[in-house]
Amino acid sequence: MSSNRSGPQSASSTPAELPLLGAPVRERADAARNRIRVLEAAEQLFAERGVDAVTMDDVAGAAGVGKGTLYRRFGDKGGLAMALLDQRERELQERILTGPPPLGPGAQPADRLGAFVEAYLEFLERQLDLVLLSETATTGARFRTGAHALWRQHCRHLLGTGGAADAEIATDVLLAALSAEQVRHWLRDRELGTATLAQSLVRLARTWLR
Repeated sequence: MSSNRSGPQSASSTPAELPLLGAPVRERADAARNRIRVLEAAEQLFAERGVDAVTMDDVAGAAGVGKGTLYRRFGDKGGLAMALLDQRERELQERILTGPPPLGPGAQPADRLGAFVEAYLEFLERQLDLVLLSETATTGARFRTGAHALWRQHCRHLLGTGGAADAEIATDVLLAALSAEQVRHWLRDRELGTATLAQSLVRLARTWLR
């Protein structure tokens, strides 16, 4: 859908309504298996130690691949971190586009919006430092990512379809609340649980809908 549509729309999103992330490059089966092993190893190590404390050697050892293979494929740790983030964003997008309801098509806007909030917070909890890095690398970086455009168009569609009085502003407010910096503050400084935070944000979002 176009982002400036404001009239009633179907509750079921179709792939045409979201700006697709770039298509993955085709690769050999063995290369794909190595990539998956590397990304899973990196994700686990980043979660356990933090991004700064993990080296490329650590990832290569945990994944069971050669260091040369790792460097050729990802360049450096920054490239590896962004590849991991990109992979997880694609997985969430696929669940939104073609997965089962309520996150995928087929549910009412309020239910889909609540499911998105919950799914995005789960995604953030696993990749919080990486998302924070991507959103704060430069001033306004959060608004320039392809993923942000995708999440914004999806939420704008659901809020508009659900009857939000000002879907544009409501979308921006919701995504500001879901920014990595804000969520990090709630989870780590305020020590809120992810489930509690999700419930609060879902309740707030539902107040904007008919």
